[in-house]
Amino acid sequence: MNKHVSNIVPVLRLGLVCLVLCSVLYPLAVTGIGQLFFPYHADGSLVEDENGTVIGSELIGQTFTDPALFQGRVSSIDNDAAGSGTPNYAASNPELISRTEGAIKDQQTANPDGGPVPLDLVTNSGSGLDPHISVEAAEFQVPRIAEASGIHEEELYKLIEQHRTSQAEELLGAPAVNVLLLNMDLQAMK
Repeated sequence: MNKHVSNIVPVLRLGLVCLVLCSVLYPLAVTGIGQLFFPYHADGSLVEDENGTVIGSELIGQTFTDPALFQGRVSSIDNDAAGSGTPNYAASNPELISRTEGAIKDQQTANPDGGPVPLDLVTNSGSGLDPHISVEAAEFQVPRIAEASGIHEEELYKLIEQHRTSQAEELLGAPAVNVLLLNMDLQAMK
C-alpha cells in the first residue's frame, strides 16, 4: 500500500467518527434529554389559549396595538423570529435618532399621564424579539390601559406584580414582566 494512502485512512476514519458523533449522536442525545426532562421548553415554550390554539411563545415578543393592552418593546424586525437581530446603529446615527424620537412621541401620545417614557419602550433589545418589558415600563402604561379597559389601576398594578420575574431571575437583571402572558391575564379580567 502506498505510504500516503496509509496515512489518509486513519484521518478519514477519525473524520467519519467525528461526523457521526457531532452531527448525529450528540444532537439526538441533547434533543432526547430536552424532550424527556424539559418538553415545554424544548418545544419552544409555546403559549396556548383556552381552546388549545397556539397564540405565541413566551420567548418571542409580539406587537400589540390595542390601547387596552400592554405594549412591548420596539422591534426593528417587527418581532419576526425568522431573522433575529437589530441594526447596530451608533448613538449618533440619524435613523436611530429619528426612530427613537418617533417612539418617544408615540408613547407620550398614547400615555399622556405616564411621565417620562421608560427606555425599554423606545429601544430595541439585542435580538429584536425580547418578550419582556421592565416593571417600570408596564406601570407607565397603567393609566392608558385603565381608561381603555375600564379596569381599576389598582387591579392592573396587582396584575403586573403577579407577572413580575422571580427573585432568582432578578439577580441576573432588572425586574421584568412577559408582555404576552400579562396581556392574556388582562384579557381574562375583562
